[in-house]
Amino acid sequence: MLARPAALLIAATVVVGACASDAGTVSESTASADGRDGGGVIDVLASFYPLQYVVQQVGGDRVSVANLTPAGAEPHDVELTADDTARVQDADLVVYLGGFAPAVDEAIGSTDAGGRVLDVSTAARLDQTYSPIDEGEQSGGTKADPHFWLDPTRLADVADDVAARLTAIDATAAATFEANAATLRNRLTELDGEFRDGLASCSNTNIVTSHNAFGYLADRYGLTQVGITGLVPDAEPSPQALADVTDFVRDNGVTTIYFETLVSPDIAETVASETGVHTAVLDPIEGVTDDSAGVDYFEVMRSNLATLRSGQGCT
Repeated sequence: MLARPAALLIAATVVVGACASDAGTVSESTASADGRDGGGVIDVLASFYPLQYVVQQVGGDRVSVANLTPAGAEPHDVELTADDTARVQDADLVVYLGGFAPAVDEAIGSTDAGGRVLDVSTAARLDQTYSPIDEGEQSGGTKADPHFWLDPTRLADVADDVAARLTAIDATAAATFEANAATLRNRLTELDGEFRDGLASCSNTNIVTSHNAFGYLADRYGLTQVGITGLVPDAEPSPQALADVTDFVRDNGVTTIYFETLVSPDIAETVASETGVHTAVLDPIEGVTDDSAGVDYFEVMRSNLATLRSGQGCT
């Protein structure tokens, strides 16, 4: 069942991003080598957490990877410093998702990074779209949903893409990159199976979220996403938008409204209060902080699965 932006995928809202005060500072990975001093270590920048995680897993100790979006910051709104832009210029490879973080796109466009960049959009297969009016923009046309990593199978394809690009930089490590990508794919396939089994029998397949970030997850596992906000949570919902989603919750037996870790829960709590239902955290995993329900992608995804099974009445 596709998660489509019908009238029920409500117009955009404001949800306040919890941007850290150092939101322009490159965040170094603590799990990788430091720089190129270790004998051919590849210096990689990733635009936000899921891509950083993939580079770490595929590259292992053959890469040093830093994240352009600090923990606790909203990738849509991240701002880069002059030093960050210089890092983009100097990195051996920049891995990013075109159109997701405008500041990163601008930094890449303003440098001569050229072939030293990898836009994972093609490998990610961004085929879920919503109307831009959901974000307070002018109507007409559609905009791709960037949140592909919430479908583990798409993240596995991106891992293969990363392995191929790292191999082009250091062919002597090709076997390592290929093996690491295969290991990650196996783990992601296992996770996909857990979601398929865990969400195969649910009393309600409508998930009402504070932000239209879960379209790929919904499409993969037979759910229908009904978002209170658009793809980018930066505009306040109209009274009619809130009324529409409130009516949907009442009319369809929805028992849980999901909100996120990096945005204010106020809108979700307003709808929940009006309808007498519960709220729960469903993490889009745009970043991992001390407040996340896990220390990495896999732990947070499994927490999301447990939350959905509870909120959707799955057996």
